[in-house]
Amino acid sequence: MRVLLLALTVAFAAPEFAIGKTYVYKYEALLLGGLPEEGLARAGVKITSKVLIGALAADTFMLKLVAPEILEYSGIWPKDPFTPATKLTSALAAQLLTPIKFEYSNGVVGKVFAPAGVSSTVLNLYRGILNIFQLNIKKTQNVYELQEPGVQGVCKTHYIISEDAKAEHILLTKTKDLNQCQERIMKDIGLAYTEKCLECEAKGKALKGGAAYNYIMKPAATGSLILEAKATELIQFSPFNIMNGAAQMEAKQILTLIEIEKTPVEPIRAEYLHRGSLQYEFATELLQTPIQLLRISNAEAQIIETLNHLVTYNAAKVHEDAPLKFIELIQLLRVARFESIEALWTQYKARPAYRHWILNAVPAIGTHVALKFLKEKFIADDITILEAAPALIASVHMVTADMEAIRLVEGLAFNPRIQANPILREIVMLGYGTMVAKYCAENPTCHAELLKPIHELAVQAVTKREFEELIIVLKVLGNAGHPASLKPIMKLLPGFGNAAATLPLRVQIEAILALRNIAKKEPRMIQELAVQLFMDKALHPELRMVSAIVLFETKLPMGLVTTLADAVMNEENLQIASFVFSYMKAMTKNTAPDFAAVAAACNVAVKLLSPKYERLTYRYSRSLYIDAYHNPWMVGAAATAFYINDAATVLPRAVVAKARTYLAGAYADVLELGVRTEGLQEALLKIPKAPEHADRITKMKQVMKALSEWRTHPSSQPLASIYVKFFGQEIAFANIDKAIVDQVIEIATGPGVHTFGRKALDTLLSGVSFHYAQPMLAAEVRRILPTAVGLPMELSFYTAAVAAASIEFQATVTPPLPENYHAAQLLKSDVAMKAAITPSVSMHTYAVMGVNTALIQAALLSRARVHTIVPAKMEARIDMIKGNFKIAVLPVPGVDKIASALVETFAIARNVEDLAAAKITPMVPAKAATQLSQETFTSTFISKMSSSLAASMSRSSEILPVDLPNERTLKMKPLKTFFEKKMCAESVTFGIKACTEIESRNAAFIKACPLYAIVGKHAIVVELAPAAGPVIEKIEIEMQIGDKAAEKIMKVINPSEEEEIPEEKSVLLKLKKILVPGLKNRTRSSSSSSSSRSVSSSSSSSSSSRPKSKTVDIPLSSSSSSRSSSSSSSRRSGVKSSSSSSSSSSSRMSRQEKFEMKFTKSHIHQHAVSASRVTSKSSASSFEAIYKKAKYLASAVTPAVAILIRAVRVDHKAQGYQIAAYLDRATSRVQIIFANLAENEHWRICADGVMSSKSKLMAKIAWGIECKQYETEITAETGLVGEDKAFRLKLTWEDLPSIPRSMKRYAEEAYDYIPTAAVAAGVSLTKDKNTLKEILLTVAIVSEKTLNVVLKTPKMTMSKLGLGLPVYLPIGDTAAELEAYRDNLVAKISHVLTKTNAAVCTMVKDTLTTFNNKKFRNEMPQSCYQVLAQDCTDELKFMVLLKKDNTQEQNQINVKIADIDVDLYPKNNDIMVKVNGLEIPMRNLPYQHPTGNIQIRQRGQGISLHAPSHGLQEVYFDMNTWKVKVVDWMKGQTCGLCGKADGEVRQEYRTPNGRLTKNAVSFAHSWVLPSKSCRDASECYMKLESVNLEKQMIVHGQDSKCYSVEPVLRCLPGCLPLRTAPVTVGFHCLPVDSNLSRLTNIYEKSVDLSETTEAHVACRCTTQCA
Repeated sequence: MRVLLLALTVAFAAPEFAIGKTYVYKYEALLLGGLPEEGLARAGVKITSKVLIGALAADTFMLKLVAPEILEYSGIWPKDPFTPATKLTSALAAQLLTPIKFEYSNGVVGKVFAPAGVSSTVLNLYRGILNIFQLNIKKTQNVYELQEPGVQGVCKTHYIISEDAKAEHILLTKTKDLNQCQERIMKDIGLAYTEKCLECEAKGKALKGGAAYNYIMKPAATGSLILEAKATELIQFSPFNIMNGAAQMEAKQILTLIEIEKTPVEPIRAEYLHRGSLQYEFATELLQTPIQLLRISNAEAQIIETLNHLVTYNAAKVHEDAPLKFIELIQLLRVARFESIEALWTQYKARPAYRHWILNAVPAIGTHVALKFLKEKFIADDITILEAAPALIASVHMVTADMEAIRLVEGLAFNPRIQANPILREIVMLGYGTMVAKYCAENPTCHAELLKPIHELAVQAVTKREFEELIIVLKVLGNAGHPASLKPIMKLLPGFGNAAATLPLRVQIEAILALRNIAKKEPRMIQELAVQLFMDKALHPELRMVSAIVLFETKLPMGLVTTLADAVMNEENLQIASFVFSYMKAMTKNTAPDFAAVAAACNVAVKLLSPKYERLTYRYSRSLYIDAYHNPWMVGAAATAFYINDAATVLPRAVVAKARTYLAGAYADVLELGVRTEGLQEALLKIPKAPEHADRITKMKQVMKALSEWRTHPSSQPLASIYVKFFGQEIAFANIDKAIVDQVIEIATGPGVHTFGRKALDTLLSGVSFHYAQPMLAAEVRRILPTAVGLPMELSFYTAAVAAASIEFQATVTPPLPENYHAAQLLKSDVAMKAAITPSVSMHTYAVMGVNTALIQAALLSRARVHTIVPAKMEARIDMIKGNFKIAVLPVPGVDKIASALVETFAIARNVEDLAAAKITPMVPAKAATQLSQETFTSTFISKMSSSLAASMSRSSEILPVDLPNERTLKMKPLKTFFEKKMCAESVTFGIKACTEIESRNAAFIKACPLYAIVGKHAIVVELAPAAGPVIEKIEIEMQIGDKAAEKIMKVINPSEEEEIPEEKSVLLKLKKILVPGLKNRTRSSSSSSSSRSVSSSSSSSSSSRPKSKTVDIPLSSSSSSRSSSSSSSRRSGVKSSSSSSSSSSSRMSRQEKFEMKFTKSHIHQHAVSASRVTSKSSASSFEAIYKKAKYLASAVTPAVAILIRAVRVDHKAQGYQIAAYLDRATSRVQIIFANLAENEHWRICADGVMSSKSKLMAKIAWGIECKQYETEITAETGLVGEDKAFRLKLTWEDLPSIPRSMKRYAEEAYDYIPTAAVAAGVSLTKDKNTLKEILLTVAIVSEKTLNVVLKTPKMTMSKLGLGLPVYLPIGDTAAELEAYRDNLVAKISHVLTKTNAAVCTMVKDTLTTFNNKKFRNEMPQSCYQVLAQDCTDELKFMVLLKKDNTQEQNQINVKIADIDVDLYPKNNDIMVKVNGLEIPMRNLPYQHPTGNIQIRQRGQGISLHAPSHGLQEVYFDMNTWKVKVVDWMKGQTCGLCGKADGEVRQEYRTPNGRLTKNAVSFAHSWVLPSKSCRDASECYMKLESVNLEKQMIVHGQDSKCYSVEPVLRCLPGCLPLRTAPVTVGFHCLPVDSNLSRLTNIYEKSVDLSETTEAHVACRCTTQCA
């Protein structure tokens, strides 16, 4: 056998065709698409023919088709037959019968030649035949693989050669893996923004294909002869993973040798042109949409016809097929010549409706023609800026990127007209980067020269210091994402380029963000760059956080994640630590496959960092991440948000949010939105401009000069910016600075706005008619790939929508307005208005899989159509003088269907020569669905059951008979394959009936997966129709206010009406009393009902019918219980607490005290009732007295407001609802009656409210028949709990309607969830037997920001003590502070907000607590001022100084703000205040600054200064303590002993020169204002100086002298220290023999060691001092 195989291997050669012979083959090709199961619809094409092959010369052959026939298929496979496409075959006969020439040598097809008359589509069919003859034979191997060229490209191919010895045939099998190709012929459109997710496809694929070829060959003398060849190609596709069910495209080819003739195949008399090789060439299918097949004979005429249809049928409302017509217009424009499009524009540019449709369709052409058209028309001034902007944005993203398109966009970017408009230039510049990115996605070897103009702009911008221009350039480079831009970008990054040091922070941030798209191509390079930036602690924190974002997007390896974790472990900046830790923690929850490795690495890092950073609050920078990914379906979505802060303010510096979607093995960053608010909060809340008062500025600068090596903090610019990205490409951004805001305000308040408003009002009064339609091609995603047959297979997704609105408005004013009227006159007129609006939307979505050419289409098409139209016709009338308002809604005739959605899947076959014969077959046939479902279910059940039985039966097979599964299956009901339901809701009152009809039929019964669930038909229709009954003319809502309200009352309700109870109702009530025990006691007519329902605690405690509670009920009156008095003092001390001690007091409370708060009323009833009644009965009794005196106020007072909501019937009978509101000022009672206008309808709602005193409100709500069925009472009152103000809300009821069964389960689940939620919120909860049918809420106001809350329900008691509020309540000190703003509500709100978020610095005795809540002991130097807090920006808005008096050893505070100098100091046990040296008596407080921005007032035992608009919320000073508060927007911009207020506790001790010291004493001394002379009037006799270490040290092996790099307090020359304090400072050391000139700028030297030295804190000077 081995000898035979060896002989076979040597003898076998490639196929050959002898010269002089013609080989005749029978050829049949089939291409069929659909689901793999039989009985469903499929679509396909079949080609039959004879194939003649003859040699023309050595290695050159002719191929000719004889009797070719094309057949198409759309039907139920395999039952329905193919249909001959006779007309198409005839039309293509000339091309099909034209022989072609091809080179063929050693089984390899070479060049292909054909006359020009043979189209590319037909030539590809020839290539499909030639592909069968492509055989790469290796004479020495029988099994081998190689990358073989073919129709589909160069793909991995396996060969197996064997022998049929009996038949003397050679058997050859060739298989191709179409997913492993060196060069796959494929065309993608609309996928440039997607990224392939290799990790997502690890467990499944969205698209997979393979081909198998089987040959029977006969050995010949010089080669071999192919007797028969069979080819099968199968391509599967599913957007949800083919493993869960997929649609397939199956191609089959059969080539059988019939005979060998001697008649040669002659070429025709035409020039044979070289037409490429065996590989498929794309033809007109790129311009052909797969949705519809058009026979384009005259493109220009067809464009005009389609345009006319769109304009005509979409004026008033959207036509249902408008999206399809819009796609048709786009397809016609793609085929048309550029000259034809220009002619069309010239013809219609003067007609706005046509012009609008053309400008929306041109960008969708998708070629450089669109850009060329827009460029020429804009330069020619044919289109406006408002038209050009959206058209250019759409074009940039829809046009296929090629060199011509790139050149056109470049020309637009540098066009003077475009550059003159900032908006258009921004669009085009960003678009240029996008176009380069799309081109490089298609051509990975794209040249860097494309970005050379942008790189040159970057150089110019840096040279000219044009930072805004530089930001635009960086955004362009970021969009392009080309690795060649890395070097220019690096020059702008700190540490990599010299120019970076002088660039603003915003530019540096943009430079880092520009690396994100480059990182997708060169992740390793970007990782190395970004990690260096992150590790550089000298950089701004925001810069480092942005570097971390870029780092994580590169999918960090484990090593780098560990490196970051180690860096964060020792990070001093808590903003950075919080951001990176939260990012890592968020990534641990990642479920998307592409970040699985990063998630695993972060999981390890988080365990290391959690103990240290887990408790950081949300005021620090954060990263949030959430995703949901379903692996079996390869579908998912992820959302990320970055919150970047630097000073723990309310508004962060930046917020970025982005969304990512995963589908079909790819992902795309769909949307990203970024907002920067740097300086925005400050710009809104501070004074418009700090006044330049020379005296104040001079004083403050003198103080700053006194501080050692003062360095000003950079002032944040009042700036906000926003950017938007779609699919990773930035499409728009805007920077808003103070100048722009001022300009907008100037325009808004200028005369132009008044003029514009007057014109708009005149237009409205004269009538408006407006029609608008907006079309949009929202999505066009296509993938075209060749099949073995030579026909293209296309996977497409289209979404198009058209929205339209028609508005008509008319107004009539009575009396008519004069010519020069004022707008205020409308308030004294009767204005009648009529309006009709018809919004409508139609949206079509198509998904296609199949053959798509300009000649024939055979495909599966899933179509989703949504159409909505909601017309409205209204009339309104406003008469301000009479207080009458009326709105009427009129029926709109001819509109029943307001919304519809239809999803259908078809198998379609059609050809361009016979469009009328197009065949459309539903994928799931209605008749066969039930039978198919039963058969499929049966087979599935049998297979599962039999396998289960085989695995479970171990001893005997007699337990169940073998045929049991079949018997059981016969009894099983078939699964439901068809669902249809109609639901209707009817409003008889308003005569409206709404119906929803749902229909669904799909293939999910075959396989439970998303694809099969979609396939079929799904429909939902919402209709509105008149209800059965009288005809309704209109629905009217009328409101009458004032004295004439009584005239509008249509149904008067009074006590006499109640007495006339209909006989039927009385019988029912009697029957109900018999059947329902206890109803009699609950009837309002009984005399004892009022007393039994009184809401006093005394009556409830004495009632035997109510169960006793485990806890003692709180008495509401003094006579109810005596036992509470003995414990009242202890309870009061337990409940009462301040903001600083509420938590500690609550922990000391017993369980009884925690839930019980004694509420003491603070009101006395104002109504006329006897004193005995007040003391003996509850407050509810007075309400009952008022209620009994006049149950309905209609008989006593006229209504204040009447509202009618009614349906106006043709017969003029009352139908609808009436709301009447009555006000009885004598009893402070309000009553609202909601009643049905129907004559015999007694169901109503009655709401009563009484203000029994200024501190108590009572309300009763009853409803049902004559308001007797159900009732609730609500009491709200104020009082005291201990010494704290409090209020109580009580809700009681007797009977309530039962919960519907459908809602009962949800209510029970919500009730069961309450304990879990309470524990999570820190609320104490116990199960108690409290008063039945009562809910009691008691709230005690402990402080301006703290509450104690207790809530009692019948079965539980919940309490929360020390509940913090997000804002200050306007009580106490806050209320007094707000008095200064009088009626300025905006200023009051601003004050409360700034006070709420202010940072606080305090000092009690010698312990100072900084803004960041860090405490240290401050031993104050005698008589010397220390800087407590000041504005450290260039604006110098305020400064607060502190010093200890030399004589009395008491503190004094000096505040420099605006144009005043304020001194706060003690005097004779009182606190005094001086303003600019003048003492202000206490009786003259509060002091108000003339500008109103500063106030000084007495608070408690001290004085408070408030200036929030200057950044200083409050400075408080009394005998024992002081307090400084700065507003939120000043955080991070302050300095002094109180710190920066930036939340960075680890960087708290920062000296004036910016150096960070670890010693609190050294830090405090650095902020002392030294004296210049011992004769200074301030009596401060100290200075700050560098001191040398008295002992020599050995540093680096050398004897050295050391000098402090931090200033130390020392007495002035001629003065002696009275008191010293040890201080540890850093020293810089020099060799003993070194030159002391090297000690210049000692405070900037490095620290070699830290040692303790003596600081002087009190000095005494001699009379001879200098």
